[in-house]
Amino acid sequence: MVRIAHERIDDLFALAAREARGDRPELANRYVELARRVGTRYNVRLPPEYRELYCRGCSTFWVEGRTVRTRLRAGHRVRTCLACGRERRTATRTVTLARPSAEWEGPGRAGRDDGALVAPAEADDASDEESEEG
Repeated sequence: MVRIAHERIDDLFALAAREARGDRPELANRYVELARRVGTRYNVRLPPEYRELYCRGCSTFWVEGRTVRTRLRAGHRVRTCLACGRERRTATRTVTLARPSAEWEGPGRAGRDDGALVAPAEADDASDEESEEG
């Protein structure tokens, strides 16, 4: 049953994509609604590539520029359904910031006194000597 449900979901999304390119987008929305219902009935998750193709609020099949608006903001992709107004945010990439070296003085960066944050090296040596004796 699960295999049959996956096949039906694949077929329904293929039909939805075909109808969305044509002149009957309401039929594409109905196919998405039916595919979601098949997944719910047989307790089958939709594949990840299909989850990005429709609005979870109103089951509208998304066609870029016609039924969905996509904006890239601060490492996120924000997709807004033009039928119901629901927004969907997904991360576009992982942001890793490299810390500049202490010698680098970039624009707007004043020198910092990191002395309070770093323990002096002599204090570490002294504690090591005490632990060896004791």
